[in-house]
Amino acid sequence: MTDDAPAMRLERDSMGELPVPHAAYYGASTERAVRNFPISGLRLPRRLIGALGLVKGAAVHVNRDLGLFNGVLAQESLDVIARACDEVAAGAFDADFPVDIFQTGSGTSSNMNANEVIANRANELLGQPRGTRRPVHPNDHVNLCQSSNDVIPTAIHLAALLAIHEDLEPSLRELQRALEAKAEEFWPVIKTGRTHLQDATPIRLGQEFQGYAGQVERSISRLAHARAELADVALGGTAVGTGINAHPEFAARACAWLSERAGVEVRETGNHFQAQATMDPCVEASGVLNTIAVSLLKISNDIRLLGSGPRAGLFELLLPEVQPGSSIMPGKVNPVIAESLIQVCAQVMGNHLAVTLGGQWGFFELNTMMPVIARNLLESIELLAAGARNFSRQCVEGLAATPNGPAAVARGLAICTALAPEIGYDAAALIAKVAFQTGRTVSEVAAERTGLSAADLERLLDPVSMVVPGLTGAPMGG
Repeated sequence: MTDDAPAMRLERDSMGELPVPHAAYYGASTERAVRNFPISGLRLPRRLIGALGLVKGAAVHVNRDLGLFNGVLAQESLDVIARACDEVAAGAFDADFPVDIFQTGSGTSSNMNANEVIANRANELLGQPRGTRRPVHPNDHVNLCQSSNDVIPTAIHLAALLAIHEDLEPSLRELQRALEAKAEEFWPVIKTGRTHLQDATPIRLGQEFQGYAGQVERSISRLAHARAELADVALGGTAVGTGINAHPEFAARACAWLSERAGVEVRETGNHFQAQATMDPCVEASGVLNTIAVSLLKISNDIRLLGSGPRAGLFELLLPEVQPGSSIMPGKVNPVIAESLIQVCAQVMGNHLAVTLGGQWGFFELNTMMPVIARNLLESIELLAAGARNFSRQCVEGLAATPNGPAAVARGLAICTALAPEIGYDAAALIAKVAFQTGRTVSEVAAERTGLSAADLERLLDPVSMVVPGLTGAPMGG
């Protein structure tokens, strides 16, 4: 052993002895997994480690209440197991979860990792050296009434629920409020609407932002459905859904404890066989995140385009200047915050494909892509939360309207739509074509080609009358 090599200790598992770093809280099973999967260097997300700590904590509390430790472990041992679970949930031992994401598809390596860390920490608190497996055993005690096959999917659901509750939903609500504030601020601004990227009838800039706020509002509503799906958990099914080696009351009690402790609802599934054979709720939740990403991409891209220019673009919005935009063009400022969110949305869409493929990998009684599903699902939640929050604070809140939008309305051709009920579609279309060919306004051409008075034209072509429902004249054919 060189001077730089870490001190080692011998640990034992069901396959025999294995050297483990002396300072590590994990044991031989975890060390085997570290050696077996030197793939990416990507480890379990913090939230998933925290959720594992919570699930293990629920188990020790419920098993104690059920009397399953009577005559097996002293109360002192149970107290320190519970403390170790709390410490894992709080992040005290994240460094001792070294197993790569690309591991056994059930996540068994990570469940064993949690069992070993909690057992070694509990034994340490009882004055025993790490690796003794006495009096607290990782399988017999920390994993009692559980299997990796029900613990890991339960922890994934719980981690996703917490991430949505604590991060994503608050961020979306913040963005919704910011967009609603801008809708109110921009309400007096009437501009040209656009369909197919071509001029359309007038619209209030505030109405456009009302639409953006409505997209985010509905994104939040969709999250409620995702939460309902994720609340249904596999805990209690143990190996294949039959519940072998688990007390019949274990799962319901553990879910009640978790719901109270975590502040999000989880409940024992009514069908353990589907809950362990599939990851359908995660696929559906990822689909909701994918929809939210599509929605946010549309909003951020619209704002980016409305701010294009300032001389050769639309420049109907003035975006906050947050950094220089070019290393070669002095004075250039780019819509970097919107671009950042667009890239977040692209990553979430890619993650959804990975989750979808992972969900397909359920064979008979078990899905075997749980770790990669977990990583991509949790990353999507975290990225959307951070991206939406940043977009709200660094872009939306600082937006300002320019005079360009209102100035273009009088020059617009689609305002001839308001003439159609009065003079007919064909006559209005001809006026638009002549106005385009001559560079004149619709009002000027209509004054020459119709018998409408100046007062009638002013009334019919008033932009304010075009941003509300209704007919501006008598219905005509055409």
